[in-house]
Amino acid sequence: MSDTESTNIGRREFLLSAGIGAAMLHTNPSELLKQGQGRTPIDKVNFAGIGVGSQGGSDVDAVVAEGGNLVALCDVDHDYAAKKFAQYPDAKQYKDYRVMLDEMGKDIDAVVIGTPDHTHAVITIEAMKRGKHVYCEKPLAHTVHEVRAVMAAAKKYGVVTQLGNQGHSFDTIRRTCEWIWAGAIGQVHTVYAGCGEFKEVYNQKRNLDKIDQHYDVPAALDYDLWVGPVPFRPYTPFWVPWNWRGWMPFGTGTIGDWFCHVIDPSFWALNLDAPTSVQAEVTDYDPKVDGLTYPSATKITFEFPANKDRGPVTLIWHDGNNPITKPPDFPSDDEVPRTGAVLVGDKGMIVHGSHGAGGCHLQPDKLREQFTGANAPTPTISRVKNHHWDWLDAIKNGRPAGSNFEYGGRLTQVALLGAIAIQFPGETLQWDNRATRFTNNKDANDLLDPHFRRGWRL
Repeated sequence: MSDTESTNIGRREFLLSAGIGAAMLHTNPSELLKQGQGRTPIDKVNFAGIGVGSQGGSDVDAVVAEGGNLVALCDVDHDYAAKKFAQYPDAKQYKDYRVMLDEMGKDIDAVVIGTPDHTHAVITIEAMKRGKHVYCEKPLAHTVHEVRAVMAAAKKYGVVTQLGNQGHSFDTIRRTCEWIWAGAIGQVHTVYAGCGEFKEVYNQKRNLDKIDQHYDVPAALDYDLWVGPVPFRPYTPFWVPWNWRGWMPFGTGTIGDWFCHVIDPSFWALNLDAPTSVQAEVTDYDPKVDGLTYPSATKITFEFPANKDRGPVTLIWHDGNNPITKPPDFPSDDEVPRTGAVLVGDKGMIVHGSHGAGGCHLQPDKLREQFTGANAPTPTISRVKNHHWDWLDAIKNGRPAGSNFEYGGRLTQVALLGAIAIQFPGETLQWDNRATRFTNNKDANDLLDPHFRRGWRL
């Protein structure tokens, strides 16, 4: 899905420093420095993969390539994970991550989590309670309450964490931040962003009338464990093993799958944190009828307050059949990305693609002459080899990783607020971040912390 494409996006990482860049600390230094410090540095990282049949398996490969020592693989579906099991025959195999941690806890330093969204939080927190460093795919969790709990656990247990938005380690995202901080496009006031990928995966409306049909659970799948903490729904191949992304009880739709990639550059460069309001427009979608799946098209508007470095920012997210709006005065010889963003300032624009601001460039042309090549801003953010290397190196040296859970949690929270807003089309939801609640909609607040089924807790 979205993550596997990132390997083909142009990037020219080079190692400038093993430390975290001083400018990175601009985002929230008091919190950022807490994660990963005070831990004893180690030379070899023994790790386990949990949820390895798809993107999690790619993450395992990437960590191995950077020197991680794989000791165990865990997946609820041994058929789906069979290729990865065969690739690493020396790794012990499990279905239940709890059993794995009980039996091999002393042999595991870290875990890589690539399960569906609805199980991210329970697995992540359990691993951190046991002192394990964690790399977790995006989004960090399935609900806002879970995000807050994961962030608190990461702070409490002091482990090294990394959200799986690989572009955060690209050179291009650093270049975008340095352009913004150098004033290349002036004061940024609006971000037009979105994703036009995999529309048939995220919108499953055509299959709503099929999910109640009976299907036998495959013998190799522990379906009850796959469902995990959310209310039980009978097995259907319409959401296992792949299309859960388009079913809201298990996934978070387009915005959950792509926001942490596409918005990462704006979030970092503008220090956005939490919005004060969010409002969604949807196409051919009645939440009371279609709410189990994601709309075929959305336009979601977030309003972010001013801070000491900039004025207020409006972020407009588009997805599905609703392409990114062309900003006023957008050059006729350029194209608005299908998946990516246009950051609009009072002096110009930055246009970029998805992961890590791939393909970032300045508009109009005169800005390229002023802020690229020999005139480019002096790099102020340390470059890193790649995202998985950054996590391993942070573990080995007792420092925070770049997209640690304090940063990645705040980024994920914005996406999840958008996912809630689509259930209340046309209504502007007012968000009180300190109180962790909407001030004008009780029903929306109920979606911040849905009930777990019996036997499960964070």
